[in-house]
Amino acid sequence: MARSSSGEGVLERVVRILEAFTPEDRALTVGEVSRRAGLPTATGSRLIADLEAHGLLTRDADRRVRVGTRLWELASRASPTLSLRELAMPVLEDLLRVVGHHAQLGVLDGDEVLFVERLSTERAVVNYTRIAARLPIHASSSGLVLLAFGAAERQERVLGGPLARFTEATVTDPRELRRRLADIRKQGFVLCPGFLHLEATGIAVPVRDESGSVAAAVSVIVPNDEDARTHVPTLTAAARQIERRLARSAGLDGRSSPIE
Repeated sequence: MARSSSGEGVLERVVRILEAFTPEDRALTVGEVSRRAGLPTATGSRLIADLEAHGLLTRDADRRVRVGTRLWELASRASPTLSLRELAMPVLEDLLRVVGHHAQLGVLDGDEVLFVERLSTERAVVNYTRIAARLPIHASSSGLVLLAFGAAERQERVLGGPLARFTEATVTDPRELRRRLADIRKQGFVLCPGFLHLEATGIAVPVRDESGSVAAAVSVIVPNDEDARTHVPTLTAAARQIERRLARSAGLDGRSSPIE
Protein backbone atom coordinates (compact mmCIF):
# COMPACT_ATOMS: atom_id res chain seq x y z
CA MET A 1 0.00 0.00 0.00
CA ALA A 2 1.39 3.43 -0.97
CA ARG A 3 2.44 5.55 1.98
CA SER A 4 2.88 9.27 2.44
CA SER A 5 6.12 10.96 3.46
CA SER A 6 4.90 10.68 7.07
CA GLY A 7 4.62 6.91 6.68
CA GLU A 8 0.83 6.99 6.68
CA GLY A 9 -0.96 4.54 4.37
CA VAL A 10 -3.56 5.50 1.76
CA LEU A 11 -6.24 3.55 3.61
CA GLU A 12 -5.69 5.59 6.76
CA ARG A 13 -6.15 8.81 4.80
CA VAL A 14 -9.24 7.49 3.04
CA VAL A 15 -10.83 6.54 6.38
CA ARG A 16 -10.24 10.06 7.69
CA ILE A 17 -11.85 11.50 4.56
CA LEU A 18 -14.95 9.37 5.08
CA GLU A 19 -15.06 10.27 8.77
CA ALA A 20 -15.19 13.95 7.83
CA PHE A 21 -18.89 13.55 7.05
CA THR A 22 -21.35 13.63 9.93
CA PRO A 23 -25.15 13.39 10.19
CA GLU A 24 -25.16 17.20 10.47
CA ASP A 25 -22.56 17.86 7.74
CA ARG A 26 -23.46 15.62 4.84
CA ALA A 27 -22.11 17.90 2.09
CA LEU A 28 -18.67 19.51 2.30
CA THR A 29 -16.30 21.32 -0.01
CA VAL A 30 -13.04 19.66 -0.98
CA GLY A 31 -11.24 22.12 1.28
CA GLU A 32 -13.47 21.30 4.25
CA VAL A 33 -13.00 17.57 3.78
CA SER A 34 -9.24 17.96 3.48
CA ARG A 35 -9.04 20.16 6.56
CA ARG A 36 -11.13 17.78 8.67
CA ALA A 37 -9.04 14.85 7.44
CA GLY A 38 -5.80 16.67 8.23
CA LEU A 39 -4.62 16.52 4.62
CA PRO A 40 -3.18 19.06 2.19
CA THR A 41 -5.88 20.23 -0.18
CA ALA A 42 -4.10 18.77 -3.21
CA THR A 43 -3.85 15.35 -1.54
CA GLY A 44 -7.46 15.50 -0.38
CA SER A 45 -8.65 16.51 -3.85
CA ARG A 46 -6.79 13.60 -5.47
CA LEU A 47 -8.13 11.01 -3.03
CA ILE A 48 -11.66 12.41 -3.26
CA ALA A 49 -11.49 12.12 -7.06
CA ASP A 50 -10.40 8.47 -6.74
CA LEU A 51 -13.25 7.72 -4.31
CA GLU A 52 -15.69 9.51 -6.61
CA ALA A 53 -14.55 7.38 -9.55
CA HIS A 54 -15.54 4.27 -7.58
CA GLY A 55 -18.91 5.72 -6.54
CA LEU A 56 -17.93 5.93 -2.86
CA LEU A 57 -18.22 9.72 -2.93
CA THR A 58 -20.27 11.96 -5.18
CA ARG A 59 -20.79 15.67 -5.85
CA ASP A 60 -24.00 17.68 -5.76
CA ALA A 61 -25.03 20.53 -8.07
CA ASP A 62 -22.85 22.94 -6.07
CA ARG A 63 -19.83 20.64 -6.46
CA ARG A 64 -19.85 19.83 -2.77
CA VAL A 65 -18.79 16.32 -1.84
CA ARG A 66 -21.20 13.76 -0.38
CA VAL A 67 -21.09 10.10 0.56
CA GLY A 68 -22.02 8.05 -2.51
CA THR A 69 -24.76 5.45 -2.78
CA ARG A 70 -22.16 2.79 -3.61
CA LEU A 71 -20.63 3.22 -0.15
CA TRP A 72 -24.08 2.96 1.43
CA GLU A 73 -24.76 -0.19 -0.61
CA LEU A 74 -21.56 -1.90 0.49
CA ALA A 75 -21.96 -0.89 4.12
CA SER A 76 -25.57 -2.05 4.27
CA ARG A 77 -24.71 -5.39 2.72
CA ALA A 78 -22.17 -6.19 5.42
CA SER A 79 -23.78 -4.46 8.41
CA PRO A 80 -23.96 -6.72 11.49
CA THR A 81 -26.98 -4.71 12.66
CA LEU A 82 -28.99 -5.21 9.46
CA SER A 83 -30.94 -8.29 10.57
CA LEU A 84 -31.59 -6.76 14.00
CA ARG A 85 -32.95 -3.60 12.42
CA GLU A 86 -35.14 -5.51 9.95
CA LEU A 87 -36.58 -7.71 12.70
CA ALA A 88 -37.24 -4.74 14.97
CA MET A 89 -38.77 -2.44 12.35
CA PRO A 90 -42.41 -3.69 12.54
CA VAL A 91 -42.27 -3.43 16.34
CA LEU A 92 -40.83 0.10 16.17
CA GLU A 93 -43.60 1.11 13.80
CA ASP A 94 -46.23 -0.17 16.27
CA LEU A 95 -44.41 1.53 19.13
CA LEU A 96 -44.37 4.84 17.27
CA ARG A 97 -48.12 4.66 16.67
CA VAL A 98 -48.75 4.11 20.38
CA VAL A 99 -46.28 6.65 21.78
CA GLY A 100 -46.63 9.30 19.07
CA HIS A 101 -43.16 10.88 19.35
CA HIS A 102 -39.90 8.95 18.70
CA ALA A 103 -39.11 5.23 18.72
CA GLN A 104 -35.53 4.12 18.20
CA LEU A 105 -33.08 1.24 18.34
CA GLY A 106 -29.50 1.59 19.56
CA VAL A 107 -26.50 -0.71 19.86
CA LEU A 108 -23.22 -0.40 21.73
CA ASP A 109 -20.16 0.67 19.77
CA GLY A 110 -17.10 1.36 21.87
CA ASP A 111 -18.10 3.73 24.67
CA GLU A 112 -20.98 5.25 22.69
CA VAL A 113 -24.44 4.20 21.61
CA LEU A 114 -24.95 3.98 17.84
CA PHE A 115 -28.51 4.37 16.60
CA VAL A 116 -29.43 2.03 13.76
CA GLU A 117 -33.04 3.21 13.44
CA ARG A 118 -35.23 6.11 14.51
CA LEU A 119 -38.88 6.68 13.65
CA SER A 120 -40.60 9.98 14.43
CA THR A 121 -43.85 11.85 14.00
CA GLU A 122 -44.12 15.33 12.51
CA ARG A 123 -44.88 17.09 15.81
CA ALA A 124 -42.68 15.00 18.06
CA VAL A 125 -40.70 16.47 20.95
CA VAL A 126 -37.09 17.56 20.34
CA ASN A 127 -34.62 14.70 19.86
CA TYR A 128 -30.87 14.75 19.20
CA THR A 129 -30.82 11.19 17.83
CA ARG A 130 -30.16 10.55 14.14
CA ILE A 131 -29.81 7.26 12.26
CA ALA A 132 -26.14 6.24 12.11
CA ALA A 133 -25.36 8.90 14.72
CA ARG A 134 -23.91 8.42 18.18
CA LEU A 135 -24.68 9.72 21.65
CA PRO A 136 -22.65 9.59 24.86
CA ILE A 137 -23.27 6.38 26.74
CA HIS A 138 -23.74 8.08 30.13
CA ALA A 139 -26.23 10.74 29.04
CA SER A 140 -28.67 8.85 26.81
CA SER A 141 -31.31 6.37 27.96
CA SER A 142 -30.21 3.74 25.43
CA GLY A 143 -26.59 4.23 26.41
CA LEU A 144 -27.31 3.80 30.11
CA VAL A 145 -29.19 0.54 29.50
CA LEU A 146 -26.36 -0.82 27.38
CA LEU A 147 -23.79 0.32 29.94
CA ALA A 148 -25.72 -1.21 32.86
CA PHE A 149 -25.82 -4.65 31.27
CA GLY A 150 -22.41 -4.44 29.65
CA ALA A 151 -18.91 -5.38 30.70
CA ALA A 152 -17.69 -4.27 34.11
CA GLU A 153 -14.47 -3.02 32.51
CA ARG A 154 -16.42 -0.60 30.32
CA GLN A 155 -18.48 0.59 33.27
CA GLU A 156 -15.37 1.42 35.28
CA ARG A 157 -13.80 3.18 32.29
CA VAL A 158 -16.88 5.36 31.77
CA LEU A 159 -17.31 6.03 35.49
CA GLY A 160 -13.70 7.19 35.55
CA GLY A 161 -14.78 10.16 33.44
CA PRO A 162 -14.80 12.74 32.28
CA LEU A 163 -18.62 12.76 32.13
CA ALA A 164 -19.85 15.58 29.92
CA ARG A 165 -22.81 17.65 31.09
CA PHE A 166 -25.51 18.53 28.54
CA THR A 167 -28.17 19.97 30.86
CA GLU A 168 -28.54 20.56 34.58
CA ALA A 169 -30.20 17.11 34.76
CA THR A 170 -27.32 15.16 33.19
CA VAL A 171 -25.76 12.79 35.70
CA THR A 172 -22.04 13.56 35.97
CA ASP A 173 -21.35 12.29 39.50
CA PRO A 174 -19.75 8.82 39.20
CA ARG A 175 -21.34 7.67 42.47
CA GLU A 176 -24.81 8.70 41.33
CA LEU A 177 -24.24 7.11 37.94
CA ARG A 178 -23.15 3.85 39.56
CA ARG A 179 -26.33 3.84 41.65
CA ARG A 180 -28.45 4.41 38.56
CA LEU A 181 -26.78 1.54 36.73
CA ALA A 182 -27.65 -0.75 39.64
CA ASP A 183 -31.27 0.48 39.52
CA ILE A 184 -31.45 -0.27 35.79
CA ARG A 185 -30.30 -3.83 36.34
CA LYS A 186 -32.89 -4.24 39.09
CA GLN A 187 -35.84 -2.53 37.38
CA GLY A 188 -35.13 -3.42 33.75
CA PHE A 189 -35.58 0.11 32.39
CA VAL A 190 -34.27 3.66 32.72
CA LEU A 191 -36.04 7.02 32.74
CA CYS A 192 -33.88 10.03 31.80
CA PRO A 193 -35.86 13.26 32.23
CA GLY A 194 -34.02 16.18 30.65
CA PHE A 195 -30.63 14.45 30.41
CA LEU A 196 -29.90 15.66 26.86
CA HIS A 197 -32.63 18.29 26.45
CA LEU A 198 -34.75 19.71 29.25
CA GLU A 199 -37.94 19.37 27.23
CA ALA A 200 -37.51 15.65 26.52
CA THR A 201 -37.42 12.40 28.49
CA GLY A 202 -35.64 9.33 27.18
CA ILE A 203 -36.90 5.91 28.25
CA ALA A 204 -35.08 2.71 27.32
CA VAL A 205 -35.21 -1.03 28.02
CA PRO A 206 -32.79 -3.80 27.01
CA VAL A 207 -33.32 -6.20 24.13
CA ARG A 208 -31.74 -9.62 24.65
CA ASP A 209 -30.66 -12.01 21.93
CA GLU A 210 -31.22 -15.76 21.85
CA SER A 211 -28.29 -16.31 24.22
CA GLY A 212 -29.71 -13.97 26.82
CA SER A 213 -27.12 -11.25 26.26
CA VAL A 214 -28.25 -7.66 25.81
CA ALA A 215 -27.88 -6.98 22.09
CA ALA A 216 -29.57 -3.58 21.83
CA ALA A 217 -31.69 -1.01 23.57
CA VAL A 218 -35.13 0.06 22.38
CA SER A 219 -36.14 3.52 23.49
CA VAL A 220 -38.67 6.29 23.11
CA ILE A 221 -38.22 10.04 23.45
CA VAL A 222 -41.30 11.77 24.85
CA PRO A 223 -42.11 15.12 26.49
CA ASN A 224 -40.58 15.69 29.91
CA ASP A 225 -43.80 15.63 31.92
CA GLU A 226 -45.70 13.55 34.46
CA ASP A 227 -46.96 11.17 31.75
CA ALA A 228 -43.51 10.00 30.64
CA ARG A 229 -43.36 7.04 33.04
CA THR A 230 -46.65 5.66 31.71
CA HIS A 231 -44.83 4.56 28.54
CA VAL A 232 -42.61 2.06 30.37
CA PRO A 233 -45.00 -0.94 30.09
CA THR A 234 -45.51 -0.29 26.36
CA LEU A 235 -41.78 -0.04 25.79
CA THR A 236 -41.14 -3.22 27.77
CA ALA A 237 -43.73 -5.06 25.71
CA ALA A 238 -42.01 -3.84 22.53
CA ALA A 239 -38.64 -5.14 23.73
CA ARG A 240 -40.11 -8.56 24.50
CA GLN A 241 -41.69 -8.68 21.06
CA ILE A 242 -38.36 -7.89 19.39
CA GLU A 243 -36.77 -10.65 21.46
CA ARG A 244 -39.39 -13.14 20.26
CA ARG A 245 -38.69 -12.16 16.68
CA LEU A 246 -34.96 -12.63 17.27
CA ALA A 247 -35.63 -16.04 18.80
CA ARG A 248 -37.76 -17.15 15.85
CA SER A 249 -35.08 -15.92 13.46
CA ALA A 250 -32.55 -18.06 15.33
CA GLY A 251 -34.81 -21.10 15.06
CA LEU A 252 -36.14 -20.98 18.63
CA ASP A 253 -39.76 -21.05 19.70
CA GLY A 254 -41.58 -17.81 20.41
CA ARG A 255 -44.80 -16.09 19.55
CA SER A 256 -45.50 -12.47 18.69
CA SER A 257 -48.29 -10.31 20.01
CA PRO A 258 -49.28 -6.72 19.22
CA ILE A 259 -48.28 -3.81 21.44
CA GLU A 260 -51.19 -2.43 23.36
